Amino acid sequence: MVKTIAEKHGLRATFMPKPFENLTGNGCHAHISVWDGKKNKFLDKSNNLGLSKMAYNFLGGVIKHASSLSAFFNPTINSYRRINAPPTKSGASWSPSSISYTGNNRTHMIRIPDPGRFELRLMDGSANPYLLQASVLAAGINGIKNKIDPGKPLDCNMYEDFAKYPNLPKLPDELDQSLKQLKKNKEMNDAFGAEVIDSYIKLRATEIKEFNNIERFDKSKPITKWERQNTLDC
Repeated sequence: MVKTIAEKHGLRATFMPKPFENLTGNGCHAHISVWDGKKNKFLDKSNNLGLSKMAYNFLGGVIKHASSLSAFFNPTINSYRRINAPPTKSGASWSPSSISYTGNNRTHMIRIPDPGRFELRLMDGSANPYLLQASVLAAGINGIKNKIDPGKPLDCNMYEDFAKYPNLPKLPDELDQSLKQLKKNKEMNDAFGAEVIDSYIKLRATEIKEFNNIERFDKSKPITKWERQNTLDC
């Protein structure tokens, strides 16, 4: 709808993750909760952030598998200009760099803005919505089944204080890294089926090979012609 309306006015709308180096990119955040009828299973008003034990375990699964999930959430070469990106004109990239969670704080990968839900801020505008939702469920269910503890939330500005947490896991810095994480992730292979994962990786690897034949990915340099030609209308 957005693209159609833009065209009627002689404009072109894009959901490309990072169409301009000096501006913030296009995120695609997901607000996540689990319900049984009218009952929110993630809600616990006695908890300081308003989340239940199930919610924390679900969140723990997402955190554990975040590097692999990035292959679905950030599926293009251009996606990784948005992650671990330098500050933009607004003063921040407003996208994550580390695998962390917090309260109502937009400098982390996961934000808990209100009781009973959390916001996953890793995805970008090129993500496939079906793979996005399926992979969140796969990671979350794995977290619930294995009672994965996400650890303690961090109450800091991650853009300013990242150096204080040198042992905090970092997100993949380019598409090839996330694909390697996905390939060796047993839980995601079991959830989707090894054939699906192998086919997905093969598709993305073909794009990387095509890009590498003519370009080199470098966040410090301008966005390439190949990226715009292949991602502008994602």
